[in-house]
Amino acid sequence: MKSAIQSNVRSLFQAFSDGYRLQVIELLRDQELCACDIAKHLGITQSKLSFHLKTLKEVGLIEGRQEGRWIYYRLNLQQFMILEQYLSEFRRFSPILPARICSD
Repeated sequence: MKSAIQSNVRSLFQAFSDGYRLQVIELLRDQELCACDIAKHLGITQSKLSFHLKTLKEVGLIEGRQEGRWIYYRLNLQQFMILEQYLSEFRRFSPILPARICSD
């Protein structure tokens, strides 16, 4: 696998490694939300949420759209497709082998 793809996938997994960011992704699964609604759902301050939104935006998992003074966030499904493709390659190309017995 090319190192650029590895780096992208590694960044995606790191973004998923935080509970708040996972909750943001879950909230955005069904609808677009503004930061104030996301913060209210999570019970955290906007400044704390801002860090997590920035992380998710940097790896491309979410996108923002400004409307007036509000920014509405939604999932960037293209990044989820990259991750899905990466994971599906394990299923398709990795043989299921019987356990080996070490002979030390």
